[in-house]
Amino acid sequence: MNPVHELSQVLTRRQLLGQSGLGLGAAALSTLMPGMSGSNQALALTPDPSAPLLPHFAPKAKRVIYLFQNGGPSHVDLFDYKPKLTELAGQGLPAELTDGKRFSTMTASQEKAFAPEITRFAQHGDCGKWIAANFLPHTAAIVDDLCFVQSMRTTQVNHAPAITYFLTGSELPGKPSMGAWLTYGLGSDADNLPAFTVMTSRDRQASCGQIFYDFYWGNGFLPSKYQGVKFRGSGDPVLYLSNPSGITRATRRQQLDDLATLNHINMQRLGDPEIAARVAQYEMAYRMQASVPELTDLASEPRHVLDMYGPQVQEKGSFAYNCLMARRLAERGCRFIQLMHAGWDQHTNLDTQLKIQCTDTDAPSAALVKDLQQRGLLEDTLVIWGGEFGRTPFQQNRPNSPRGRDHHPYAFSVWMAGGGMKPGYTYGASDDFGFNATENPVEVHDLQATILHQLGINHDVFTKRFQGLDQRLTGVEEAHVVTDIIA
Repeated sequence: MNPVHELSQVLTRRQLLGQSGLGLGAAALSTLMPGMSGSNQALALTPDPSAPLLPHFAPKAKRVIYLFQNGGPSHVDLFDYKPKLTELAGQGLPAELTDGKRFSTMTASQEKAFAPEITRFAQHGDCGKWIAANFLPHTAAIVDDLCFVQSMRTTQVNHAPAITYFLTGSELPGKPSMGAWLTYGLGSDADNLPAFTVMTSRDRQASCGQIFYDFYWGNGFLPSKYQGVKFRGSGDPVLYLSNPSGITRATRRQQLDDLATLNHINMQRLGDPEIAARVAQYEMAYRMQASVPELTDLASEPRHVLDMYGPQVQEKGSFAYNCLMARRLAERGCRFIQLMHAGWDQHTNLDTQLKIQCTDTDAPSAALVKDLQQRGLLEDTLVIWGGEFGRTPFQQNRPNSPRGRDHHPYAFSVWMAGGGMKPGYTYGASDDFGFNATENPVEVHDLQATILHQLGINHDVFTKRFQGLDQRLTGVEEAHVVTDIIA
């Protein structure tokens, strides 16, 4: 067939799609165009026909704040008290523990001996939760508000695949992240801020080489308007937020209107929904020029609130600053707020770096929970704290060398607060060494299914057709909502 003739046929089909009532791109774009006709305005009010009708049932949470701890916090030093580790320190692990298990290449072939915890555990709160309060005093003070899962396990032993698995449901990059799924299904309660925002931070000594890949908050095969918007720790909070020198806000408005007109013409020709997504992003950026300066202005925050988050709270890019921003974003209607803090990968510096990580994150994490609670937001905000795996009960290095622990996927801990989770509750357990999850194991997809459930979503039927398959966050394996941790 003549290529020019073939192209004209493609355009004709796309025109039919773009100009029909099923043209989701035209429907979205019409909301952004000045002076639209009455019929197009009415069309703009109809739901996006590609989006599911959600929620499936009454939700207990409206939003999620995910405090993701890159690198794998050591569960046996912080949350999962195992006195046997000290009792058996230096002794080799029984073969039945390690046979058939996968470890990273750093310890796969080494002899493995138990390493004692480096912290002091004690029971706290009315619930009596054992926790390393000398490293996590602020978290220990709010254990009655937290729901601990002690029996998490994953299939991944390396950082990037394990983080990708937690945040997208697949160990391979390219699938939509959890925040993209939720904003696709539930939309946004914020008119002038993104529904899905991301902030990153690092340990103070910059000892961690973990990389924050963009696909950790990507949209995958969903329209690009659902990808996370990253707030930066220096300069403008969002790239290109400020107008160039000599460009006024009125000039910018005229430019966007003219650009929307050109995009509308292109939309009529091609029917490509990504054109509408681009225009929507332009308009959001314009609104953010007014909303973000107010968001990041801490002048209205009381001194006692700032003090609660710790001394780094006014240092842009710190975990403490990001936690306060998370609360401010939550009260302004953001649906999914993803904080990622790197530095937990303690292979050779456990004795020094674990304390630094806890100092950087303990007070801000606890302050966020208390701040949300005091403002009446915790009830419908689900806060999640945890990493991609735990750390091994055995020492990575030889005796008398710098102490460290390797990646451990077979048992580790996360905690949650608010959003309809049972407060002051511990679910599941590991063996005497913190090696295997032995009581009520929770898989990554189970946790994802439970998060979706709290937002009123049945994970089994929350799908998007792509490459001939009904794709979902929880993958093709069977996943279960962990109903025992729901209040």
